[in-house]
Amino acid sequence: MNFNSKVIWITGASSGIGKALVASLAKQKCQLIISSRRLTDLEIVKNAQPNPENIACVPFDLADYNNMLPIVESAIGSFGTIDILINNGGISQRSLIIETDIAVDKKLMEVDYLGTVALTKALLPYFVHQKSGQFVTVTSLMGKFASPYRSGYCGAKHALHGFFDALRLEHEKDGISVTLICPGFVNTDIARHALIGNGEQQNTQDTATEKGLPADVFTERMLKAVYKNKFEVYIGKKEVLGVFLKRFFPKFLHWYTLRSAVR
Repeated sequence: MNFNSKVIWITGASSGIGKALVASLAKQKCQLIISSRRLTDLEIVKNAQPNPENIACVPFDLADYNNMLPIVESAIGSFGTIDILINNGGISQRSLIIETDIAVDKKLMEVDYLGTVALTKALLPYFVHQKSGQFVTVTSLMGKFASPYRSGYCGAKHALHGFFDALRLEHEKDGISVTLICPGFVNTDIARHALIGNGEQQNTQDTATEKGLPADVFTERMLKAVYKNKFEVYIGKKEVLGVFLKRFFPKFLHWYTLRSAVR
């Protein structure tokens, strides 16, 4: 996995999978652009790496999806180019449909779908012009099948698959590739930051999330898929079987999910 001389932009870089990606890639001779909402959090991540001079911080909010062009211009200006965009930023949800305000669904779509799509579309002409570029989008196994308490999150992640599959078809001729990364349970703070029905954060950890793959183990597998330019990969423990059960035994997956659903 040699990413030497590459310029890689990572969103959601201040915690979880994004932070683990920074730690792993910072060991190589590549340059990183890291983004999340708060500059102070990004600077902590940057200064913890062995060569912070090879890392640029570009803070922004994915929910501000109407203003992505200046963000992209700032990112490109950091090192003069971008080779890979890792769309990792996003939020999750833990609430029943009947208890979830529509404002929560709107927020999930704005951040997880529209923000990611808007950033991608703002960078796309640059990739077309340079005749190369790789979009890596961290979706979820919830983008392939559903689970209780995650309706809005599932909807946004399913939508990402439709958009990026179409982008791949339209722009392969321009030297642009798309890799969809579908995590199962990864031991991060995603559950603590997840929105509940009234829009507040859950602030507690899920048992399944806590027992998930360590973030560094997940990141190693993810970067192998990125390096190999895979179309789509599923990374987790036994939960990845849900993708195949959905395809071949959907009624069994329905039965199993109902009995094993966790908040």
